[in-house]
Amino acid sequence: MAGLIKREDIDEVRNRVDLREVVESYVTLKSAGIGSYKGLCPFHDERSPSFHIRPQLGTFHCFGCGESGDVIAFIQKMDHSSFTETVELLAARINYELHYEDGGPGPRREDYGKRQRLVDAHKVAEEFFRAQLATEEGSAGREFLAGRGFDPEVTAQFSVGYAPKGWDALLKHLRSKGFADDELKLTGMFSEGNRGIYDRFRGRVMWPIRDLSGATIGFGARKLYEDDQGPKYLNTPETSLYKKSQVLYGLDLAKKQISKSRQIVVVEGYTDVMACHLAGITTAVATCGTAFGTDHIKIARRLLQDDGTGGEVIFTFDGDAAGQKAALRAFEEDQRFIAQTYVCVEPTGADPCDLRLHRGDEAVRELIGLKRPLFEFAIRAELKKFNLNTVEGRVQALRQTAPIVAQIRDSAIRPAYARELAGWLGMNNEDVNRSVGASIKRARLPKNAEQQLPVPAQGAEQPVAVPAFERPDHRDPVMRLERQALEVVIQQPQRLQDEQWQAFYEARFMAPAHSAVHDGIVAASSAGASATSWVEVIRDEVPEQLRSFVSELAVTSIPASDEHSLNRYCADIINGLIELQITHRKAELIGRLQRAEMEPEGEEYAQINRELMELETRRRILRGT
Repeated sequence: MAGLIKREDIDEVRNRVDLREVVESYVTLKSAGIGSYKGLCPFHDERSPSFHIRPQLGTFHCFGCGESGDVIAFIQKMDHSSFTETVELLAARINYELHYEDGGPGPRREDYGKRQRLVDAHKVAEEFFRAQLATEEGSAGREFLAGRGFDPEVTAQFSVGYAPKGWDALLKHLRSKGFADDELKLTGMFSEGNRGIYDRFRGRVMWPIRDLSGATIGFGARKLYEDDQGPKYLNTPETSLYKKSQVLYGLDLAKKQISKSRQIVVVEGYTDVMACHLAGITTAVATCGTAFGTDHIKIARRLLQDDGTGGEVIFTFDGDAAGQKAALRAFEEDQRFIAQTYVCVEPTGADPCDLRLHRGDEAVRELIGLKRPLFEFAIRAELKKFNLNTVEGRVQALRQTAPIVAQIRDSAIRPAYARELAGWLGMNNEDVNRSVGASIKRARLPKNAEQQLPVPAQGAEQPVAVPAFERPDHRDPVMRLERQALEVVIQQPQRLQDEQWQAFYEARFMAPAHSAVHDGIVAASSAGASATSWVEVIRDEVPEQLRSFVSELAVTSIPASDEHSLNRYCADIINGLIELQITHRKAELIGRLQRAEMEPEGEEYAQINRELMELETRRRILRGT
């Protein structure tokens, strides 16, 4: 095994990798000022974007949960990889050759990080399945796909493949590529029996399931032969790479358009995703053998930038009882979205793939265009259970549907649906409103304490866990100016003139947390930290409890819209800090002067007065008066 990666190589990888490009593989970002971007945090569920990055400094920070760090820390947290594995992964991303303390060239392929080995195995398997689709045996797969309206060009576009009927075709192939059985057992592509491992997928059409970065992490397989005793669809089981509740088929293809159009269309199957994309609905994704749940919602919300300023979540379901049930399950999760949620149910029971096959691309687009609000669908589905021609039926229906209306959190939409419900029931508005109000009161006590937490406002300062340091109260003008000065020096060090740097070095910060960060900046400057490693060196120089605080200071938006206003703001803040130091020094000197008045002719008295005059002159120069 190779030794430790050389420090200069780690710094080089950190400096060369584009933090924004990496983060945008997981989070939709939008501008938050000059050189700053924000989005919904990938580390905790939130409604207002409090996750900020500053690519020029290579730093991210979430004001909501306090997570922070550089690009290496980001990938470690997202992929649960070790430090060495992460650096090696990022180095491979930019084709940078790493060097190790023992002089070795780095890990051999067979010694590479476990996660990367699993990813590599899936890549090789995907290529194998695609090649098998073109063989004589693969004709069964080609016929199935052609019957669903997909020609070879389309199947290649979606990387669809075929798993041979034998028990060890894939196993032999991966072994020949240098993969050991102990590794292959972890991929989920093999089952284990008395004689060892064997292919899990046999005689099936294969769809690669990818993560947000585009890496294949699992497969979905559809059976083709009558003698196959397995289920119609068979997916990769849970592995360290593949968590079915956290993946969406087609998301790697759809993520850019989802972010751009602020729309995500959730369909039920792999062929439905293909049909939608071919019909121009390029925001379509599908779950992989499980219901659309909480973890899927977190992913979707980050891509939608689900912050209350627009966006659509559209569910498509079959018109049968199972489809209706699935739509109602989606309704149960709807309140986690701020975006408007819709449902499309095809009355004939045709899915998007069937629609495209029999009626063309336009029929698929029409289905999506006929979306109905999910609230309306859920209420109407419940009303169908009762005989609304009788008084008893209407009363029972009201009892069942009033709680649905009560669940609508948007106070502007809820009354409108109450009026709609009154019309559908043929009842008095007051009676319906009274029933909805009663349901709201019954549901007022939340199911868990988390729901009681207020949603943080965009950019609002959130408590950061710094046990050894009390968080400064920035309502205090002095504390606020100190913080702003630290933000400027951390984010824009190149804008300070020599005399400003000297004044900053000599500055005394009143808040202990600010003072510790000031000392860290001075130490980083003395160490000659480069522009790209500037923030990380400062983080290393401060007490551990304040490292997140440094990242927060590094990404906080500076109120400037262009270079001119940014230069002016930075100069004003640093000059303000200098003037604050002058004020502090004058207060000290005036106190000494009062004590020296007993000997007004003494040298100390004269010296204090000279310094006071110099300070006042300096203050006037700063103010331009």
